[in-house]
Amino acid sequence: MSAASLRRAARESVSGLPPAFWWLWTSTLVNRLGAFVATFMTLYLTLDRGYSASFAGLVVALHGLGGVISSLVAGVMTDRLGRRPTLMAANVATALSVALLGFMEHPAAIAAVALLVGMASNASRPAVQAMLADIVRPEDQVRAFALNYWAINLGFAISATVAGFVAEYSYLAGFLGEAALTLVCAVLVFVKLPESRPEKGDAAAAADEPEIGLGTVLRDGRFMAVVGLSFLISLIFMQGSFGLPLAMGAAGFSTGDYGLVVAVNGVMIVVLQIPLTRFIERQDPQKLLVVSALLAGYGFGLTAFGGSIGVLALTVCVWTLGEIINSPTQMGLVARLSPVHGRGRYQGMYTMSWAVASLIAPLLAGGMIDRFGAGWLWGATAALGTVAGLGYWLLMRNLPAESGTGTGTGIGIRTGTEPAAGAVPAEVRPTAASGA
Repeated sequence: MSAASLRRAARESVSGLPPAFWWLWTSTLVNRLGAFVATFMTLYLTLDRGYSASFAGLVVALHGLGGVISSLVAGVMTDRLGRRPTLMAANVATALSVALLGFMEHPAAIAAVALLVGMASNASRPAVQAMLADIVRPEDQVRAFALNYWAINLGFAISATVAGFVAEYSYLAGFLGEAALTLVCAVLVFVKLPESRPEKGDAAAAADEPEIGLGTVLRDGRFMAVVGLSFLISLIFMQGSFGLPLAMGAAGFSTGDYGLVVAVNGVMIVVLQIPLTRFIERQDPQKLLVVSALLAGYGFGLTAFGGSIGVLALTVCVWTLGEIINSPTQMGLVARLSPVHGRGRYQGMYTMSWAVASLIAPLLAGGMIDRFGAGWLWGATAALGTVAGLGYWLLMRNLPAESGTGTGTGIGIRTGTEPAAGAVPAEVRPTAASGA
């Protein structure tokens, strides 16, 4: 691809999105610039504090349990209280709990505060994803999710490299740095982001609209199938922050080595996500999701052969391609499956799939590495990728492309008289820009 083609793809990817999206994008970037706990918790507990891989797995699993608890609660809050207050509360709570975690000494205290950090940090996700679906046109949502994911990984690429060397000096400095930047994110949300939750402007129309609760989400079989497949994919990708550092630590690599290797993931997404977004939009989503699952599973599977930093970096390149393809495609699918007035609950259920994976993956990986060695873990990821790829193929083989979106990744999944997730009916309008 020529430089001119790259510039054209970049212009097409960023044009036409509303200002509110770019403030949300900026808040996401600031938040991820401070990411430390989720990336370095395993190394902090095993190398700095001297705990076993099993205890580290327990603590990281409690962090995931906090996310499971908060995902559904935050989804309901997002629909009932609004996107903006939920997002602000989550950021403030994350900053306070992360700072507190840095000062904990007793194992039980570390475990308890890790649970709180997991609850607080995951509570922002349904609000961010619902707000993005509110403010961006349906035909632009895959692109917007890709750009938001790009911001996540731009911040991650910087923070993983810098924080790896900060951790060699002081883990406490890393905890406090994350807390400070998360507070900056909360201030940015308060000052710049308006509330976007749709309101029902006509009482009669509101009375005719069926109530959307968590039971509605659970009875949506096709959506829950997507949630299940997301869980399998999440089990694989979670090994980048748990199985990979454990295996590298056991093989004699340093914290800085891990930071450099895992930073390849963020750098690749920063470099390739925007040029590939326009290509992804025009492709068959079934093929994209199947290929992404196989790349993820077998990319991590190749880690079994990684005896040097260079080889490990190459394996990261493989599963990162799967991540680049999977994330915007799957999030765009979730947004289209979610009814307008239930976006918070639907996004909360989707977020929970990642949270449950973050609960189970550390226990699974820690136990497998302690008992059988890392090779069994990497074989399991290849098997999971195969199962997920088959699941995506079966789920989507009969789904027609949605007409009128102008994108290849639009999925026509509507039942009865429900409006499409991205289409705002006449009786729905955004709320006033409170605090903007």
